[in-house]
Amino acid sequence: MTTPSAGSAPPIRVLIADDQAMVRTGFRFFLDAQPDITVVAEAADGEEAVALARELRPDVCLLDIRMPRLNGLEATRLLAGPGVPDPLRVVVVTTFDLDEYVYGALRGGACGFLLKDSGPTLLAEAVRAAASGDSLVSPSVTVRLLRHLTAQSEPTPTPTPTPAPAPAPLRKPPAEPPSEPLTDRELDVVRLVAVGHTNAEIATELHVSLSTVKTHLSSVQIKLSARNRVEIAAWAWRNGQT
Repeated sequence: MTTPSAGSAPPIRVLIADDQAMVRTGFRFFLDAQPDITVVAEAADGEEAVALARELRPDVCLLDIRMPRLNGLEATRLLAGPGVPDPLRVVVVTTFDLDEYVYGALRGGACGFLLKDSGPTLLAEAVRAAASGDSLVSPSVTVRLLRHLTAQSEPTPTPTPTPAPAPAPLRKPPAEPPSEPLTDRELDVVRLVAVGHTNAEIATELHVSLSTVKTHLSSVQIKLSARNRVEIAAWAWRNGQT
């Protein structure tokens, strides 16, 4: 377990939930070696993960999807989903690169989706991003995800002679147009979010402070009725801001 030095910020507290002991051990070994991260609990199934998360209130929960008793998507909804008071930050980490899992995780409130073969460096980055309010989705699924969300808002051609009902979207798109026009600076932030930049990278690119970026993002979320960065990015794609 990492011990912070005197005067430094406390480490990011992480819960790991996976039904494979070897995976939990590997994640713990790498994350505990980071100077700013410490693993506070492990769970072998979804029910245990939810109970421990509610008890310990870790900064970040890493959840596998296929777990006994309660799968990771259900556990995510219980910890971070709509209507959950004081939701936790959840990153779903899985072997399975399936669209239904990606959409289900993000719809359920996850702030990140990572494939287990992404490597330890990206795992640590996902933990740090979640703890700081950012989102991180595996690069291999990001473009596909945004294309799917963008397609949800495109008009469906009406077949003849009998129109078929359009499939229900997996998530209600953010309100368009915005409740208030976005400022030029907010649009700058939105464009950078849409290409995967973190808050820190946006601050560097725009030569502003990190707190300024967070203020702009909060304002953008309110104006777009967007729950997370993925919905902000989808709005940007749909409205030609990329």
